[in-house]
Amino acid sequence: MQLSTAGLLVIKDRKLLLAYSNNKQCYYLPGGKITPGETSLTALRREIEEELNVIVCEDDLQYYTHITAAAYGEPEGMIMEQDCFMIHQPINPVATAEIGALQYFSLQQYLKEKNTAPGAVQILQQLKAEGYID
Repeated sequence: MQLSTAGLLVIKDRKLLLAYSNNKQCYYLPGGKITPGETSLTALRREIEEELNVIVCEDDLQYYTHITAAAYGEPEGMIMEQDCFMIHQPINPVATAEIGALQYFSLQQYLKEKNTAPGAVQILQQLKAEGYID
């Protein structure tokens, strides 16, 4: 089983912004599921407006990578397929909807969390390896 999603990469002071899901009790990339008929960019813009109260222009987003990982908080065997987009404009996100908090993380800081999402670990590792974050 597969879950198609889109995630936003917001980097500030060499750390990655993650959103805390009240439903799943875990920090993960802001973004969410792609519904039938949506592109990953359309889904990401919709989810970011819902979760972070930020309207993002498509021109401000740049495709970065695609990750495949076990879907955290979903039935066993569910695989998350996620298109990740970097934003190069400063934003002022505010936690809304099911988001309980927003926090910037280095890879090491995230690995100390009680719950970690495999996809978030994977993107943090890649961003660190490529010199974007600490």
